[in-house]
Amino acid sequence: MGPGLRRDDELWVGYTAPSASHFNESNPMTRKWLLTFLTGAAIALAASPGRAEIAASIEYDFVAPPASLPAELQPHDGMSLRFLAIKAIDGYGVDAALWQPDGKEPADTTLVVMVHGSGDNYQHGPQGALGVWFAAKGYAALSISTRQHDANINTENFFDVRRDIEAAVQTGRALGYKTLVLQGHSLGNIQVQFYAATNWDADIKAVMLLGPFSNLPWKTRNILVKNEDTFKALIDAAMKSLRDGTLDKVLPVKMHYFTGQDVAVTGQHFLTYRWSETSVADGTFWIRRIPKPILIVRDQSDALIQPFEPEQLVAAAHAEGSLAPVIDYVVLSDARPVSLKAHYFDGNEQPLADVITKWLAERGL
Repeated sequence: MGPGLRRDDELWVGYTAPSASHFNESNPMTRKWLLTFLTGAAIALAASPGRAEIAASIEYDFVAPPASLPAELQPHDGMSLRFLAIKAIDGYGVDAALWQPDGKEPADTTLVVMVHGSGDNYQHGPQGALGVWFAAKGYAALSISTRQHDANINTENFFDVRRDIEAAVQTGRALGYKTLVLQGHSLGNIQVQFYAATNWDADIKAVMLLGPFSNLPWKTRNILVKNEDTFKALIDAAMKSLRDGTLDKVLPVKMHYFTGQDVAVTGQHFLTYRWSETSVADGTFWIRRIPKPILIVRDQSDALIQPFEPEQLVAAAHAEGSLAPVIDYVVLSDARPVSLKAHYFDGNEQPLADVITKWLAERGL
């Protein structure tokens, strides 16, 4: 590098430039200084490997609230609620809501990253209600809408959702949070399990699974579809979509669903979630590979998650070779009749929040 020069982005700056009197064309010192400057710049530029470029990035921005919001997403005393637009590393847009308790710095606050279930979003229960309860108890909460939210239900590739979770986690870090907890509800439980089992980040301190199934491909075939001819037709159609390069397109065969309806499904969703030969949505496989404390909560009146399913997850976490240091299972009391509402902890949000925050506090979180 030439004398008196430094690299400043793409500009070369001379710190000991000659005085104005030296810049006389007849002055040999002028020519000498310019030659030294240009020679040094040319040598340094030739030797420089060049400026690094960004190949991909995660971005976020705070945005105005949506036009209509449920009561949980209205302002509450003692906390702030802000909305974000996050761009995942592949460019997918992730909408989110962030609850923060007043009077606490992010570095001193545990952030719960919340992932919703099938076709839900960051606003729906239990995420929306829990955001308020968490902030009231001194926790921050970041609830996201993944790429299978709302009308995108049963269309996504399982592996792509990890990018949405990753974007939320990295956004939390960028906002200053040093302690993170992952929470997944319903379908979000397996997405969180997969992320936690394949990302052993030190700042992720715990995993919480709300209303979790155990083995989705088994459940899809034996409880949801419960028709071998239809299921085999789904397999054939999904495999054909793989060969034809139309994995993101809706299959000509519909899948029977927990709502009692036959619903549309894409080839990529069926293959990555629903068929045991290709699916990775088996919680009994992933839960034993999570090296973090785990909490499972099921509402007693949940009509969608059978009582044996969380028990299977607990058994898997206790199996020989399991990495899970501890797993706790809580059945939330509910005297109401069995219903789908209970799957969302509807009307039972405060007891749910109490169980979760007590469990977190016991772990110093």
